[in-house]
Amino acid sequence: MRSRSNSGVRLDYYQHLVHKTILTHQNPITGLLPASIDQNHAWVRDNLYCIMAVWGLALAYKKTADMDEDRAKAYELEQSVVKLMRGLLQCMMRQVDKLEKFKYTQATTDSLHAKYNITTCGTVVGDNEWGHLQIDATSLYILMLAQMTASGLQIIFTLDEVAFIQNLVFYVESAYRTPDYGMWERGDKTNHGWPELNASSIGMAKASLEAIKEMDLFGSRGGPASIIHVMADEISQCKAILESMLPRESKSKEIDASLLSILSYPAFAVEDLDLINLTKNEIISKLEGRYGLSRFLRDGYKTPMEDPRRLHYEPWELSVFEGIECEWPLFWTYLILDGLFKGDKGQVMEYKEKLSEVMVKGEDGLPLIPELYTIAADKVDAEREEPGSQERSPGGKMPHMWSQSLYILGCLIQEGFLAPGEIDPLNRRLICQPRPDLVVQVSILAEDLYIQDLLKEHGIEVQTTQEVANIRVQPARVLSHIYHHLGQNKKLGLSGRPSYDIGLLGTSQLYTLKGQTFAFTPQFIDQQQFYLALDNELLVDMLKTDLAYLRYNWRNLGRPTVTFPVSHNMLVGRVLPPPLQNCLQKLLAGSMDGVRIHVGKLEEFMSTSCFTSLDFLYLSDESPVSDADEVTQYLDTLLSPTFPKRNLLSMPRLGAKRSSSLSRKASFRVLGSVRRSRSVFVDEHNLPDIATGIDIASLGSTSSALTPDLASLVDASDETFTEDNQAKTDVKGDRVPDVRHSPSMSKLRDGSGDIDCAELVEHLKDTWSLQEQADILHYLYNTQGPDWETKINMREGVTVVMLVGELYEKAGQLKQWSIVRHMAGMLRKRVEDLAQAATDLLVRQKQLSVGLPPQPRERTITHPLPPEELAKMIYDSCGEDSSTAVLTQEILVYLAMFIRTEPNLFREMLRLRVGLIIQVMVSELARTLSCTGEEASEHLMSLSPFDLKTLLHHILSGKEFGVGEVERGGGNKSLSIRKMEKEEVTGMSRLRKQVTIIEHNDKLRKGSEEEFEQSMQVDRQGQWLRRRRLDGALNRVPVDFYTKIWNVLKWCQGLSIEGQVLSSSVTQEMTPGELNFALRVEGILNSIPQPEYRQLMVEAMMVLALVADTDYKRNLRGVIMVDRLVADANAMFLSELKSMFKDEVDSNTVEFRTGAANICTDFYDSAPSGRFGTMVYMSKAVAQTLDCEPDSIADCTIA
Repeated sequence: MRSRSNSGVRLDYYQHLVHKTILTHQNPITGLLPASIDQNHAWVRDNLYCIMAVWGLALAYKKTADMDEDRAKAYELEQSVVKLMRGLLQCMMRQVDKLEKFKYTQATTDSLHAKYNITTCGTVVGDNEWGHLQIDATSLYILMLAQMTASGLQIIFTLDEVAFIQNLVFYVESAYRTPDYGMWERGDKTNHGWPELNASSIGMAKASLEAIKEMDLFGSRGGPASIIHVMADEISQCKAILESMLPRESKSKEIDASLLSILSYPAFAVEDLDLINLTKNEIISKLEGRYGLSRFLRDGYKTPMEDPRRLHYEPWELSVFEGIECEWPLFWTYLILDGLFKGDKGQVMEYKEKLSEVMVKGEDGLPLIPELYTIAADKVDAEREEPGSQERSPGGKMPHMWSQSLYILGCLIQEGFLAPGEIDPLNRRLICQPRPDLVVQVSILAEDLYIQDLLKEHGIEVQTTQEVANIRVQPARVLSHIYHHLGQNKKLGLSGRPSYDIGLLGTSQLYTLKGQTFAFTPQFIDQQQFYLALDNELLVDMLKTDLAYLRYNWRNLGRPTVTFPVSHNMLVGRVLPPPLQNCLQKLLAGSMDGVRIHVGKLEEFMSTSCFTSLDFLYLSDESPVSDADEVTQYLDTLLSPTFPKRNLLSMPRLGAKRSSSLSRKASFRVLGSVRRSRSVFVDEHNLPDIATGIDIASLGSTSSALTPDLASLVDASDETFTEDNQAKTDVKGDRVPDVRHSPSMSKLRDGSGDIDCAELVEHLKDTWSLQEQADILHYLYNTQGPDWETKINMREGVTVVMLVGELYEKAGQLKQWSIVRHMAGMLRKRVEDLAQAATDLLVRQKQLSVGLPPQPRERTITHPLPPEELAKMIYDSCGEDSSTAVLTQEILVYLAMFIRTEPNLFREMLRLRVGLIIQVMVSELARTLSCTGEEASEHLMSLSPFDLKTLLHHILSGKEFGVGEVERGGGNKSLSIRKMEKEEVTGMSRLRKQVTIIEHNDKLRKGSEEEFEQSMQVDRQGQWLRRRRLDGALNRVPVDFYTKIWNVLKWCQGLSIEGQVLSSSVTQEMTPGELNFALRVEGILNSIPQPEYRQLMVEAMMVLALVADTDYKRNLRGVIMVDRLVADANAMFLSELKSMFKDEVDSNTVEFRTGAANICTDFYDSAPSGRFGTMVYMSKAVAQTLDCEPDSIADCTIA
């Protein structure tokens, strides 16, 4: 017999080690591994990590086999791996009903179980008895299935199993918006059963989706039916959320060692090398000890201070675990593998030596790794005084098979039996490699020959959609319907893909189905869904944003191909609008905002585009098609309109006259009802009087019609309403009351019997004014109901809601945005991306609130909601003000756009209060236009979607903006938001005018100098009041604000704000960098309804934070009344001003106005620093309260 080589002997040693520590415990029937010898529970995650060493050893034997016996061992080890993987598959397939439910509910009780019976594959605990929802475990199964299949193992046997794996993909796709219990099965670190959004789960899900994408589970013997499909946009979402969370693990864990599993092997989920290093350094610096790494800060598991009689912890007792957390050698095995994959020998040797010192010799001399090391109860105090000084003893499982497996895997690579690429055949380790600059392919298509000729006149040669050879162009909603059939399996009761949203990465590919090629237009272009696509400027802006998105998120083979159709709805009076024309010219030039563009015909892109097969549509038993003809019929069905179009309402026409008039009573009750339904108002008393030079009366609010004759018609109706309104209602000139408590709305219903609805319908038929049509339909909708038959034009079956839909379309064509928004609200329309937009904000650790404050009108959203539930919450919070409900949806979509492209705008902001943001937008328009709040509210509703988005951006960035007028077509003018030039913001234009006047007169007079100073003072008036209002409405705080407040609470008993106390006990429950602490502080600050007053509170708290950094911190005792500090500072400010202007005050020539919370408006309008700075008086108030020297408190800058 041939003698064994040295490598063979060494492999036999590792085979013996694997057998003794892992395989000896494998169940011969199910192939599952128990958590320990005395337990019959098999955890999914533990089993997967334990079998990695077996898989690695099989690959090593296969590669270096020098005897038949070695090849036999390799096969035996491979089958052990296959048996375990199939055992886990059987466990999960027994819960297929839960998998189906979870796709739609994301409920913890509908999740797959985390552990199973080792002998029966059945469940071992109930749905509510364990933290079963562990997306990282399910994702790890998918990841290892993909890697092992790529290495040559055959694990999946049937198409039914393929369908189940496809639905497992749907299960983990929602990881970026689904709170789970994480790797430690606890969720929130108090272990009360509260799931959290965990970065480690999101990272593992991202890795699994990338690994399984387009994987043939039958290997080289498979076909189209055995391929797994993954939507690229879901991967991109996981990537964005993961990068926004790191280095934080969750709300309650500011750092967690479980993140090592996604930074390196096995997931390799993070693409940003700097972020990898930052997170790893945070883990090591905060969690590493002499015996390993703690799982997370204040982890009480198996510490001597833990009460073994209960699983949960009380919030106040978490601080007793600080500094004595158990240390796990497991994480050193991750760092060894990380060093091996990076080629960092120094890191490998460092942690190999550390690991060897904590390993324990078994009975037969084999090295064993304990689960953890714990400290004795009598050494706790000494350890706290000097961390790392006390000896620890092994605890938990011995050996810890998870740790043992990763240790063996590292040894096999270090000794050369395995190359890193052999246990990573999908090359995930190369994820950080730089990618070549991307070229985006754009195909511009004309809707018909007229559009084609129009574009040709501007030098743009394009094809029509009918001329595209062999490629069918369809809207994105068709692709979403097709993907709904993916993963359907009648035998297993699986319904397929649950979501109907198709993102840009999905529509930027070409598809094949039954020999046909398909291209799909982006979803934002689909004008049948929501009105945003009707605004050309917004359409162009969204195209720019999406091209940039493709540049940074495209990971598929081939180039992205964007199909951009130009339709009649994009024209203005049958003319190509300038924004669209400029956009097309830039595309032809080959570059747009730094993105390289190649414009061409679709057939030219066939060889360079990314192709995906849709053949799954006809391969399954539940397929709606079987041949090419049926495919065509099926697509035609999806594109057919859901209701026939009618033309029952009159369109505005030049020179048209009214054929009928309403009675005075009907005019009073009906005309203007849309405007009276508004619920947004602002307090104008503190708005500075700023002239704009714009004739507001000439700018068409929605009550203005499209022609002079129609304008006079509506003006007359408005005058009637105004006259009667002043006499008979309680609506004041400077404020619009809350619509749900408005007398006018109750009168609308109570007096509906006094008005002849037939008269209204007759007038509705004859009037050319869109505003009158809107008012009448609004009245009928609220008094008669949406399904009331109007019998307009003697037609049967024509209901109010049908006419509302028709007016919605006509107003959209004419760009009458106020009417469009109100009709959309009456139709209860929902933005397609509403739930996704809210999710984008929430998963980036932002909370949302909708509706106007205070509660209960204002509703807080803390976790992702289904689209229908979210839309209902928005409509309920806005009451009968349907316009504001739709505006809220719009703003949520824009906020989501900004947080994806400009996350810095949201720095130090935890809660986005949409109702307050709307109020600030109205306030800003009222300030800029010098108009009333009611007028500003109407102007806000009349802004185009693009101008609304621009205004929101200016408010988020704190930049000044200008208001101009623009012609929207048909002679209709409206407001437009524009960026102010630098000289306009700084007052340089005024200075230049003054200098010109002085030079012209050739002399400098004292009076001119004083006049100039006064004019410059007007420019500065309201600057700081405005900034405080903006920052307060946006909940913006200074950098490290929450960490500093945590430090203040360490020294006092609490902070009192508006009667609510933030107790110092939260420091025992939460760490300084914990997101839950920041949310606790934010929740108390949000009880303040006035945004400018909230910001003064923040400034006062910052002064207290400065005290906490000085020797006077011991003076921080008791409960500190923050609102009292602000009031005292305001009193000092007023006292000093009154003493300076004593004569003027006595003669009543100077008056100090009182603003929110009885604080002087001049105090609100003072800069933080300077002679009369707010921080100066805050410091004096704090010094007076704490009995310390004012000079000892340093100046503070509020960012």
